[in-house]
Amino acid sequence: MQLVRQNDKFSTRRKSRRWGRTRDRVSRARGSARSRARGQVRAGVAVLAVAAIASGCASGADGGANPAPGQQRLNAPPARALDSYAQKLRVAEVARAAAAKRWGLAKTPLTAPAAPAAKAKITTRKGFEVKGQASLPPVFTTIPTKKKVVFLTIDDGAEKDPALLKMMGELKIPYTAFLSDYLVKEDYGYFKKMQSRGVTLNNHTLNHRYLPGLSYEGQRREICGMQNIIHKRYGKRPELFRPPYGNYNVDTLRAAKSCGIKAVPLWASEAFADHMEWREWDRDLHPGDIILTHFRGREDWKGTMPDMIRKVMKTVTDKGYAVARLEDYL
Repeated sequence: MQLVRQNDKFSTRRKSRRWGRTRDRVSRARGSARSRARGQVRAGVAVLAVAAIASGCASGADGGANPAPGQQRLNAPPARALDSYAQKLRVAEVARAAAAKRWGLAKTPLTAPAAPAAKAKITTRKGFEVKGQASLPPVFTTIPTKKKVVFLTIDDGAEKDPALLKMMGELKIPYTAFLSDYLVKEDYGYFKKMQSRGVTLNNHTLNHRYLPGLSYEGQRREICGMQNIIHKRYGKRPELFRPPYGNYNVDTLRAAKSCGIKAVPLWASEAFADHMEWREWDRDLHPGDIILTHFRGREDWKGTMPDMIRKVMKTVTDKGYAVARLEDYL
């Protein structure tokens, strides 16, 4: 029996069309799969990019990122702290300028540079030595430094002018006091306020006696007695001592050393309310000079203590100097 195939040519064409459609569907499916894969890759890359950016931001915040070779890592909090510090300095300088104007200063006092990390060796000024000086506290009128700074010191304690405390506080001018008990005891509280504002209180003896006229024991009572008063009233035994009138002998320095004194600053110039007096032949300031003045008012001067400060600061500032803290250089 002969097998009859109906319309075999047509059947072949239909098979061909079905195969073509199938191939197209497969091709479209593969294309769609490839498109989806490409989309997933792009999405993955985007996610990684976002993650990298976030990671970079986080690293910048906590300092975890490694800087490129030769670069310094920029930490935002320290940068902000530095900016805040600079802003405080600007505000303080504006306030100081306003205070200078308010107190009648023609110029704002110059700001002292930072104190040296390594202190200079202090030695006795030539011509001021006593026998055995090498083992005794040094006597000097100037601190060795190349910086244009001077040091303001105020002696005894007779005048207790509240305006001085206010003026020096507002102007931020450092100074050191050398006190005698027979004057200070009238108002210990005044000098306590001074101490609370950063002023160091040092020894100028109990009764402001002419020390070379006393015995060794008499000098020791004057010096050690004042050490005890300052320790009792203000909580600290001084390391600096200034003999009344600047007069001393070997017994003075021996007694001072036995009482815990380490140095004896004298002065290179002296300030009054209306003039300056000079020790040096050139009648001028020098780097590291110590300026002496006193707690005095109109009963003794042609002016007040604020007048004296105005005179000192005009002299110092006009010559390009700043007032620094004596203890920072010793």
